[in-house]
Amino acid sequence: MTQTTRWWWVRHARALNHDNRVYGNTLDVSVDTSNAVPFRALARTLPQGAILIRNKLKRTTETLEALSAQGFTPSLVRIDETIQELCFGEWQGLTYKEIREVSGGHPVWFTPVDVTPPKGESFLAMHARVIPSIERLTKEFAGRDIVSISHGGPIRLAIGHALGLNADRSLYFRVDNLSLTRLEYRSLSSTKEGNNNWHVRSINVRPDHLETA
Repeated sequence: MTQTTRWWWVRHARALNHDNRVYGNTLDVSVDTSNAVPFRALARTLPQGAILIRNKLKRTTETLEALSAQGFTPSLVRIDETIQELCFGEWQGLTYKEIREVSGGHPVWFTPVDVTPPKGESFLAMHARVIPSIERLTKEFAGRDIVSISHGGPIRLAIGHALGLNADRSLYFRVDNLSLTRLEYRSLSSTKEGNNNWHVRSINVRPDHLETA
C-alpha cells in the first residue's frame, strides 16, 4: 500500500523592496497584495483543509492573509522557524550588487554556497537546517496535504532534495514570487525506511498558468 504526502510550496508575494536590498530572514519587509487575481488563482488550486506551514515574517503572514481572503482555508497553521530564508547576518541591507561583490559572487545566487556572512549562515548551513525539517514534517503529517508559504532558498532546496541534488545544483531552479511547486513523497509499506520515493509534480508554476498546469 502506498501512502502519499503532498507538498504544495508557494513562494511569498513580491516584497516591497524598492531599493533592491537583500533582506534575508531578519529584515521583515511587507509584500504587495494589491492585485487579488493571482491570489484567487492560487486559492482555487490549493487543497482545502491542508496543513499550512509558515514562519513569522510578514512575507509569509501577509501572503497567507491574501490567500485566505480568496477562500483558502487550511485545517491547521503551524509556525516553523526552521523553514526560513538564509540569514545574511551583517550583509543584510546591502544591495544585490554589493553583496555579490563582498561575498565573491555566484552565477545564480548571492554568495558561494560555502561562504558564511559575519553573524549569518552559509547556503550549506541553510541546507542543514531546512532538509531535516522537511523530512520531519513529511513524517509527522504523512498522507496529508502540506502547503508551505516559504521563500526562494528553501523551495530550491526542497526541489533539489526531491531530485537527489547537492546544495549548489539546487540553486539553479527558478522560483518566482507566488509560484507553485508541487512535490510528493510516496511511502511504500513494503520498503525499508529510506527507500521511499520523492516525485516532482511541477516546479515554478505561476498563478496565470495554473489553469493549464
